[in-house]
Amino acid sequence: MRSAIKRPLRQKRTLEALGLRKMNQVVEHDDTPVIQGMIAKVEHLVSVEKA
Repeated sequence: MRSAIKRPLRQKRTLEALGLRKMNQVVEHDDTPVIQGMIAKVEHLVSVEKA
């Protein structure tokens, strides 16, 4: 994950909703439409890998 500093509040809240609070943090989620939508909002800040 890239830094959330100087990012809009909506992007910061989306990262927190995904469980990402620190740089280089790894979280695992089910592949649901809701999660896909949140990832699409912050795709320039995170990297996604299929498990």
